[in-house]
Amino acid sequence: MQKTFTLTTLSCLALVSIQGCSKPAEAPEISFAKDVTPIIATNCLECHKPGGEGHRASGLVMSTEQAPDTLSYEALMKGTRFGSIIIAGDPVSSALNMLVEGRADPSIKMPHGKEELSDADKNTLHQWVQQGAKNN
Repeated sequence: MQKTFTLTTLSCLALVSIQGCSKPAEAPEISFAKDVTPIIATNCLECHKPGGEGHRASGLVMSTEQAPDTLSYEALMKGTRFGSIIIAGDPVSSALNMLVEGRADPSIKMPHGKEELSDADKNTLHQWVQQGAKNN
């Protein structure tokens, strides 16, 4: 009886420890079209379109001359005259994330002169860059 109880107890402990070691659930894939575009179009595109204040200041344009009010993945990935703002897979080093998360100089926090992005929007941009900043 004691032997059966001990074996049962050990089996249960082994099962619990194995289940406790499982990988945490991965974040759902972030879609550029569905998740990222609305955030950037609402908060960034006004200044970062051809001729806009942000375009003049940094060289970052997020749309094209042909469609100035529509976010362009290619334009966004091109970056500024100072370099890329997105390092796919590395939101910690990506200027986009630094600027919207407030990790850069406060004078250049984005969106400049507008309300700060919600934590959910910041997280979406962070996850998108972490997942490779795909055009999906």
